[in-house]
Amino acid sequence: MIYTSHIEISENAIQNNIKFIQNILGDETIFSSVVKGNAYGHGINIYCPLAYKYGVRNFSVADASEAYLVKKNLPYNDVNIMIMSMIDNDQLSWAIENDISFYVFEKNRLQEALKIANKIHKPARIHLEVETGMNRTGIAFKDLPEILKYIKANQKHLIVEGICSHLAGAESISNYKRITKQRKKFKTLKKKIKHSYAITPMYHLASSAATIRYPKTHLDLVRVGILQFGFFPTKEILVHYLTKKKTFENPLQRVISWKTKVMDVKTIKAGEFIGYGTSFFTNQETKIALIPVGYSSGYSRSLSNQGKVLIRGKRYDVIGTINMNMMAIDITHAETIEKNDEVVLIGKQGDSEITISSFNDAIQLINYELLTRLPENLPRIIIK
Repeated sequence: MIYTSHIEISENAIQNNIKFIQNILGDETIFSSVVKGNAYGHGINIYCPLAYKYGVRNFSVADASEAYLVKKNLPYNDVNIMIMSMIDNDQLSWAIENDISFYVFEKNRLQEALKIANKIHKPARIHLEVETGMNRTGIAFKDLPEILKYIKANQKHLIVEGICSHLAGAESISNYKRITKQRKKFKTLKKKIKHSYAITPMYHLASSAATIRYPKTHLDLVRVGILQFGFFPTKEILVHYLTKKKTFENPLQRVISWKTKVMDVKTIKAGEFIGYGTSFFTNQETKIALIPVGYSSGYSRSLSNQGKVLIRGKRYDVIGTINMNMMAIDITHAETIEKNDEVVLIGKQGDSEITISSFNDAIQLINYELLTRLPENLPRIIIK
């Protein structure tokens, strides 16, 4: 089948980024690869086997469907999979049977897990998520003694594999006070559990941003997402890292490139509108290249008259309104551009590069959002 565009995944970049993360963490902290959102748009089926190849054995996902995909692509006994958010009660049996661990942040899930674990004679591996200030999911401190008492009474069927929380915005210094309060609260909780309860769980708190900015949050495990794909969570975290290391060199490499090709070239006379509506008017004779990518492919309509692409190593403007399956590129001043020429939407061509950040600057879209918008049906091709 011929696709209108494709995504390239760099194996060398993955190897580089995993090595960078593991060097920061050392041997005492487990690196849990967060692959929610279809591995941040990179493809669970493509990314996870490559991460495994370069030493990653622990993977975190958002829901049971993602856990299933990781399990399907990594059917090995040494792989640990953790569901951080959604799992229906009727999916708990599959998770427990397949040694998938999952967050517990409310009593009903705990009760259902116990019921199923007792029924299939296999313990549930749980991570208690506690509320430290994110004010999202999490067990309130006042409810934790009752939960732990319940677990102790049923410890044959409930294994507390981890105790965790989530930091509310470690990527921004504006959240420093809030993050500090969370860290102190979690530290107090850890001491209390150690002295009062007969369990020895892993403790985990850090995300990608906290891994860089707050090394004391590494604890037993960290949940790293965006870093492994070659992106610092924000420019602020990148500057923090470069300043601390006294370097100007970004240690990460971008894993993803997105490419298509020219499907037609034509000349439009002066005094005409291009595409739908009246968003682009030709003040002069204008030569355009049409490419078969639009908002159904994940290229935001908000980039109309703002986006950039690379063709033959040079940067050209997206003009007119981006429609569902097509957009126009202004190549008036190009020397020669022909049908089937490669077009880079994200990535490098020659000495030029279109970065994810360039999208952010144009339409105020964060890296995370743009990457996870890339359709799953776009083919992902592994390159070195």
